[in-house]
Amino acid sequence: MNWYAVKSIYTFEMARTWRTVLQSVIAPVISTALYFVVFGSAIGSRMTDIDGIGYGSFIVPGLVMLSLLTQSVSNAAFGIYFPRFSGTIFEVLSAPISYIEILLGYVGAAATKSILLGLIILATATLFVELRIAHPIWMLMFLVLTAVTFSLLGFIIGIWADSFEKLQIVPLLIVTPLTFLGGSFYSIDMLPPVWQTITLFNPVVYLVSGFRWSFFEISDVAVGISLGMTAVFMIICLSIVWWIFKTGYRLKN
Repeated sequence: MNWYAVKSIYTFEMARTWRTVLQSVIAPVISTALYFVVFGSAIGSRMTDIDGIGYGSFIVPGLVMLSLLTQSVSNAAFGIYFPRFSGTIFEVLSAPISYIEILLGYVGAAATKSILLGLIILATATLFVELRIAHPIWMLMFLVLTAVTFSLLGFIIGIWADSFEKLQIVPLLIVTPLTFLGGSFYSIDMLPPVWQTITLFNPVVYLVSGFRWSFFEISDVAVGISLGMTAVFMIICLSIVWWIFKTGYRLKN
């Protein structure tokens, strides 16, 4: 394993974050803070508790997941798309490094950015609502697993996209709606039985449910199922990435 190559790609991608800290960190934190102000303080104070949890606290895991998913996809997608757009990807592909090392560098940097952002948002949440974490180790595990999985998805999107417009299609039109409909702001037990069944086909439900369990020990689906579904999605993404590198899809031509 050429760790110098991994470190070079990783360091370059992380340096881009600090050059655009206003867009990469401050803007998402401010946007999420507005959710806490509106839903946590203004609206949340007038809503009944959900499973004994105040509404403002209840939505914290969902809001963290909303930022984590969108930022993981966007960071990884842009990270690999821009070298393709500028033509510098051929320098990376011709270097004496393996595809695994390329993947570790780009996906590792994107996941790191998202995890740091998620932790910052969690710290910000404590300023607005009362928050407790029943299982901090499980919380970190869900945080890392989700960031890595959706960074892999973003990596795939960055290779598939052939324009900046397509780069934004999946995060804006698919990931964000699925997160809103995945129990981020409510428990799916509040839905009619038919819609509860339909909602279970949304993969984000399992992420939000497992992540919320690590905070309050309440979940819409079993924790083991949440972990299993996340692992299955990660395996699917890894399989697609393997196929991309094996065939050179949109990398070598």
